[in-house]
Order: sequence, then C-alpha cells, then structure tokens
Amino acid sequence: MSTSVSSPARLTPVERFLRLFTDIRSGEGRVALIMFLNVFLILCAYYFIKPLREGWIAVSPIAGLERMEVKAYTSFAQTVLLVGIVAGYSRLVTRWPREKLIRISTLFCMSNLVIFWFLQPDFFFRNLPWTGIGFFLWVGMFGVFVIAQFWAFAADLYTDQDGRRLIPMIAIGATAGAAFGSQITEFVVGGGLASVLDGLGLELLGAWSRQYLVTRSLLLLALIPLGASILLARMADRERGSPGPPAAAQEKESLLGGVSVVLASRYLLALTVITVLLNWVNTNGENLLYRVVQDTLTAEATAAGITGQLALDEYRLTGTTAFYGNFFKLVNLAALVLQGFVASRLLKYGGVAAILMLLPIVALASYATMALLPILAVVKMMKVAENSTDYSINNTARHVLWLPVSSETKFKGKPAVDSVFARLGDGMAAVTVLIGVRVLALPTKAFFAFNVALVLLWIFYSLVVVREHRALTHEMPADAA
Repeated sequence: MSTSVSSPARLTPVERFLRLFTDIRSGEGRVALIMFLNVFLILCAYYFIKPLREGWIAVSPIAGLERMEVKAYTSFAQTVLLVGIVAGYSRLVTRWPREKLIRISTLFCMSNLVIFWFLQPDFFFRNLPWTGIGFFLWVGMFGVFVIAQFWAFAADLYTDQDGRRLIPMIAIGATAGAAFGSQITEFVVGGGLASVLDGLGLELLGAWSRQYLVTRSLLLLALIPLGASILLARMADRERGSPGPPAAAQEKESLLGGVSVVLASRYLLALTVITVLLNWVNTNGENLLYRVVQDTLTAEATAAGITGQLALDEYRLTGTTAFYGNFFKLVNLAALVLQGFVASRLLKYGGVAAILMLLPIVALASYATMALLPILAVVKMMKVAENSTDYSINNTARHVLWLPVSSETKFKGKPAVDSVFARLGDGMAAVTVLIGVRVLALPTKAFFAFNVALVLLWIFYSLVVVREHRALTHEMPADAA
C-alpha cells in the first residue's frame, strides 16, 4: 500500500480544481483523476446494463409465480452462484498481480456482454427460456468481477488517512458515471437515438432502430467504457506501483478463502451483519417497487387494448426498461449532489459514525412513509431518497471501512462481503417474499411495515460497527475530537 505524498510543491491546476471536493495534496492529483475517470466509466457501463436486466426478467415468466417472486427467487439464486465465483476469484487474487486480475476479469465480462447481446428476446432469437434469468444472475457476477474489485483496488492504493480524503472524491466519479449512464439509457430507450438517426436522414435505419436499438444496443455500448477502464486501471497501477500478488500466495487456499477471511475478524463480521441487513431491507423495497411497476404496466396495457402475448412482452420490456432508466437517473442525480457536496464534509466533521448511520435513518423514515402510503408515486420518491443516500453517503462509508485492513484482506474479503453476503441479504428478501406471498398472503403495506422492523435492527448493528471501527483505528468520536 502506498504512502501519501507530502511534498510541499505547489498544486497543479488539476489539483486546485479537485480541492473543491476534498483535501487533495501535491502529487496526488494525477492518480486521483485517473481513478475518478475509471470508476466513472465502469458505473456508466453498469447503468447501460442494469435497466435492461429489469426489463428482460419482466418478460421471463415462470408459470404459477408472480413477477415479483421470479425476481426475488432469482436474486436468491445469485447467492448460491456467487459462493463458487468468489471462491475462484480468491484463488486468482493470490496468484495474479492486481493489474492482470483487473484486465482479465473485465475482458471476461466484456465477452459475456457480446453473448447476451445475441440472446436478447425477439432479436436474433425468439425469447429463449431462462435467458432473462441467466442475464439477471450474470449482472450479479459483474458486480464482483468489475465493480467490487475496483473499490478493492482503490482501497489498496491508499493508506487509511489518504483514503479518507481521496475516496469520497473518487466516489463522485461513480455517482457521476451512474447518472450519465442512466441518462444515456433513458435517451436510447425513449427513442432519442432513433430520432437522431432520422434527423440525419437515415430513415430506414431509424425505423429499424425503433424496434431493436431502443434496448438492444445498450450491451454493445457498455463495451466502450469498459474497454477504456482497463487502460485507466493500468495507468493508475503504474503510477502507484503494483505490489504484485499478496504475500499469502504461498499459502494453501481454502475453498471459501474470501468468506473465511471475513469470519475470522470480529470487525469484518460486524460489517457483514449490517451488509446483510442493508441488502435485505433494500431488496425488499426493490421487489415491492418492481411489483407496483408491473401491476401498473399491466393495467396500462389492458386500458390500451394490448392483449397479444408478443405485444404484451414488448410493452413490458420497453416499459420496464424505460421506467428503471428514469428511476436510476433520478437516484444517481441525487446521489451525485450528495456525493459532491455532502459526503466528504460529513466524513470530515462527523467521522465514520455519521456517514454510516445516515442511511438507516433515511430508510427508517422512507419505509414508515411507504407503509402508510403504498402507492407508486410515493414508493418511487421514497426509494429515490433511500437509494441515492446508499449510492453516495453509504457508498463512501462502505469503502472507508475497509481502509484499516491489509491488502490481502481487501482483495479477498471485500468481494466476499460485497457479493456473497450482500446476496445473502437478497436471499433473505426472497424468503420474505415466499412466506409473505405464499404463506401469509400479506398486502403491500405489511411488507413495508416488516422493513421498518428490520431497519431498527440494522441501526443497532451499525452502532456495533462504529464501536469496532473505533477500537481498530483508535478514532475518537467527532464531538470529542
């Protein structure tokens, strides 16, 4: 792990600009800007992919199940799948230098995108059975191989103190990339691309694009920022100096190396508990939002006289992708404001406790409101508030909490927590849907009330994490500093 640059030299123009967002020092600007651009591109690509995931699974029904159930149970399947994936990934961490690991895993995901592009429904093939579910599962894997490993890389570049200053600024790149990617997705799905082509005099291509390019170009578009991110990761690695594989590469690895690293630490175990609770709560909310969206689209299709299965599937695919493109845009724009103007200041003046406790407090207010008024407009607004706080303030907290641990622990433990244990929260949400729908036949209000109870438990364990973090870093409470 590299040490901070303490040269008294004057700041470059780039560094002076970056000081608007954080306390950046001489010599740090180049790498910080590279990392900013890197995560911007990765999240931009992710938000080309993520809305399509929601639309594709909407036209992948399983007989006898609600669409909310299909999504919830598929999320649970991710948990099982990612156990094996993280085990294999942990082995690669101990054998490959970090730049090689990032390059190969990103190229692997890019090759998968081309395959899924061919398999999209009613494109080259009719809606092949289970492809929407397969794509949903794959997007979870993408989060391990590309997104989680970027943050492990970022945490490995900086010391604890440097990371506290610089990671909040780098995280602005993540929220900006997510907002930009969501905006492009909404533009493409909303017919903006076809209109541009028509304006250029390409009417025939424009007509074809209205049917196919609205969603089917998104996976190919994602290849561009992902390819550029590989080059930026190499630049950052060369600037800071790659440490090579962790020293523990000589040791025999267990099957679940990443999981065992987490379970061996009381601090990481406490962090894992709140990760499970956070994802349980959030996924419950996502499942309920998805249910309301699908019910709304069904009602709209009926009112419009759309009855044929092919027409209904196209309406659901386009409508769901368009809704989530807009939803993610609102979430990420709000997150960008919070990340740019609140996150680093809240961390500086309130410490880790402040940025860690904000999300559960927002979630408590949001789900209490949704329990009282479970209608689409309210649910959407409250989920925007919750998710934007998660993607900004809490995103910073998640990465700062990993700064005090070793390089090997970051690269093994963080993907395990961000994937297996995060997906375990999704699995618990699937169990919630199973019991709530199949056994208790709960109304939507009752699901939201259950989430309120979970948030109270989440707040309790967040306080435990704050205590353990202070013990590990000897951090004083903000009011005692």
